[in-house]
Amino acid sequence: MPINRVQLNDIGAEFDRQSDNLIEKGYPKIAGLTEAAFSDRVLQLKAKLDVSAILKHSRSSGKISFCIVISCSLVSIKDALSLVKREGKSGFVSMYPVEPDQFQAIESITIPKEEIYLLIDFDRGSDTLNVAPQEALKTLMSLGRSPLTIEEGVAILTHYPECLVKNNCFSLLGSRCGDRRVPALWISEKCPKLGWCWDGNPHTWLGSASCSKRIG
Repeated sequence: MPINRVQLNDIGAEFDRQSDNLIEKGYPKIAGLTEAAFSDRVLQLKAKLDVSAILKHSRSSGKISFCIVISCSLVSIKDALSLVKREGKSGFVSMYPVEPDQFQAIESITIPKEEIYLLIDFDRGSDTLNVAPQEALKTLMSLGRSPLTIEEGVAILTHYPECLVKNNCFSLLGSRCGDRRVPALWISEKCPKLGWCWDGNPHTWLGSASCSKRIG
């Protein structure tokens, strides 16, 4: 399918929206950077957006073309999620007895070394609703897709809070802490919540989020 100038302009405008969103939420200050320095680092990614990012974009079905991800080395998970607003409610972390920083990316996925990178072709996992995380991971990998990490899931909600819906919240299979806990994002008392579920337990309202690739 030919890529026309209008489509390319739309992608550029969406990139700018996400960049502005991060600045408005105070990311530069939290990261210990000036607004100009932060913007320069984000802007370096814009030139790397190519036709691979021109995808069907349907927020209602939970499919997003691309998303700017900020590493927790710059902004912690708790800080980032507290800045997420869904229907006027702030996000929060409740993972007792573990903490978000105990989770690491699984060995089968490759995360860019850059602290700011792009997540491409997000899907919140409607096809994996009511599928246990351990089985959903096998399915995603067989399809050539990559499970999301905690940072990436929070990044999606930072830019697209409406993507989290009551009957299709999502697990983040790309992050594990060495046991059977799988982190997930769902709605609790109308607030976005980062918690965890057991990897062998399916839930009718919980899918497994994935992407096609990452660009650093």
